[in-house]
Amino acid sequence: MDMNMTMNNMTMDMTMQMNFYWGRNVTILFSKWPGNDQHNPGMYILALFFVFAMAFAMEALSVWPTIKPGNSPVATGLTQASLYAIRVSLGYFVMLAVMSYNIGIFIAAVAGHTVGFFVAKTSALSMTKPSELEPSTSI
Repeated sequence: MDMNMTMNNMTMDMTMQMNFYWGRNVTILFSKWPGNDQHNPGMYILALFFVFAMAFAMEALSVWPTIKPGNSPVATGLTQASLYAIRVSLGYFVMLAVMSYNIGIFIAAVAGHTVGFFVAKTSALSMTKPSELEPSTSI
């Protein structure tokens, strides 16, 4: 989508990618980040790790144990609401990053969600008691 904007005798040409593409020339979440320096891919690689970490953290927070016996209901509710707000915020940031339509960012987001899901569910299963995993034999 190409748009020309005229503001106070200045013309700005804005181009937005409308299909998936491969390359380091991308803007993610903030203007001029990670930058368009084709000779230094470090900021692009940092952006890939950042998106991966956000997606991973979103999945890791999904199994965070927040309810502990003996805590007040208000404190537990505030803790759960805070973690939920963080998860939702991370989800929206990952969504906005993927909306850059960059294939590398898309792969980093999917990989972060996948690895985060695997680690979170594996740790959740390792903390359960063996009797909870076995099927019930009583009729």
